[in-house]
Amino acid sequence: MAKCQLCGKGTRFGRNIRHQHSGRWERRAPKTSRIFKANVQKKTLVIDGRPQKLKVCTSCLSALLKKTASL
Repeated sequence: MAKCQLCGKGTRFGRNIRHQHSGRWERRAPKTSRIFKANVQKKTLVIDGRPQKLKVCTSCLSALLKKTASL
């Protein structure tokens, strides 16, 4: 998966817990691995007066929109 070219956010690792309430404590809810992928979009941004295509995560994109709206 691609990384954000502004902040470096990429794929993260986590655990998925099934809340299975049957059985004894020895057979408690199983934990499985899962992947959290960053929401990366291709956007054309103007950097130093020149348009460039960048892969940007949506959190950086919303921060850029808020920054340009306040100017």
